[in-house]
Amino acid sequence: MFVELKYERGTIRIDGNVHIPQAKWDDRSRCYRALAYKYRDIVDYLRNSGVEFEDHVLDNVIPCPYFGDVEISLRDYQAQAVERWMADKRGVVVLPTGAGKTYVALEIIRSLSVSTLVVVPTLALLDQWKEKLSIFGRDYVGEFSGRRKELKPITITTYDSAYINAEFLGDKFLLLVFDECHHLPAESYRHIAEMSVAPYRLGLTAVYEREDGLHVMLPSLIGGIVYELKPKDLAGKHLANYIVKRISVPLTEEEKEEYDTKAKKFREYIVSKGIKLKDVEDFRKLVMMTGLDAEAYEALKSWEDARKIAFNSKNKIKILKNLLELHKGDKIIIFTRYNDLVYTISRIFLIPAITHKTNKDERRMILDGFKKGKFKAIVSSQVLDEGIDVPDANVGIIVSGTGSSREFIQRLGRLLRPAEGKDLAVLYELVSKNTGEVRISRRRRKIETIKSGYSFTSPK
Repeated sequence: MFVELKYERGTIRIDGNVHIPQAKWDDRSRCYRALAYKYRDIVDYLRNSGVEFEDHVLDNVIPCPYFGDVEISLRDYQAQAVERWMADKRGVVVLPTGAGKTYVALEIIRSLSVSTLVVVPTLALLDQWKEKLSIFGRDYVGEFSGRRKELKPITITTYDSAYINAEFLGDKFLLLVFDECHHLPAESYRHIAEMSVAPYRLGLTAVYEREDGLHVMLPSLIGGIVYELKPKDLAGKHLANYIVKRISVPLTEEEKEEYDTKAKKFREYIVSKGIKLKDVEDFRKLVMMTGLDAEAYEALKSWEDARKIAFNSKNKIKILKNLLELHKGDKIIIFTRYNDLVYTISRIFLIPAITHKTNKDERRMILDGFKKGKFKAIVSSQVLDEGIDVPDANVGIIVSGTGSSREFIQRLGRLLRPAEGKDLAVLYELVSKNTGEVRISRRRRKIETIKSGYSFTSPK
């Protein structure tokens, strides 16, 4: 019995009269076929079964020099994470923002010294990774994106570019590194992992779980959690000590009246239809109903209007003014849910704003000014939540946000990078009293133990 393995458009083509559990028969090509990420399992099965086979799957893998002489200094927990991952050479490392997940990847790349594809969410992160990876020599580091198409022993790409080119990239690399790997289970992005033959896979993230539950796919795509620490595990030693304070902010009378009207309209609709909103999937079904049901559309619009009232309450601006006065000598990052509130805060308090519309040069100028002390505060929407290296700040103010635990941990992580003179980081949450925002706050903080807090008085 003889079997031949080849890579073909994101799959492993198996020619030979043998049944392999990981593969399915393809009538069109008259052979067994499996998605490329099953390559490691297929080879193990053939070897364990004593089946002779010829393997051409790795014929196009990019050659890689030996990086063993590169010196990388690791903290104790980073070394532990590397050791745990190396046991099976697959899996996810979960570390807080600011804890140096990148250095775990650098040590793994150094140790394996095989062709590596690093996948990141944004071009800004791609540029950060390129700088860090230059430790291996700039000639060995390439970028595969909309800007340029380079294939080097270590190549950095975005999730979007990797998805579009998954079939082409699938047989070029032996190690995949997925930064912010919680993105991977998305319906399109998962093909990046499925269409790759890479036997070695590393995921990096600050929060493993997804709100939609799709993180259950990660073990099959890249492996399960092999090492995990939370902010409280590193606070005071490798990260700054911190406290979180929730400030309850009353709506104005006018806002409260409008909020109650909008919220009531939404509640009455879901009750009339017998709808129970227990999770994200239930809410997604409600959104789908709006295409066929005008009442559903109006109810959902009322819900969104009510949320905006709670998120953008005028009294939050008063509280923000007080906090900015209280922390006049500190470095402050203000987070909001919506861009219009970003620009409102920027205009009222003359604070530089960063949103997805801010171009690369302006963003760099603002962050550089913040780092050098030219700006004592910046305000942003969700664009600073993930991956971007924000210069050291010690005060954060969440004016509004989602119920995502990941978003909360990432925003907290912006404050935790240790720095000389930083004894304590403070994160404030401004939560509109007696609104759905109270539940949102409770949901996003469930993953983190709140250690202590300051008292603060809401405006009358």
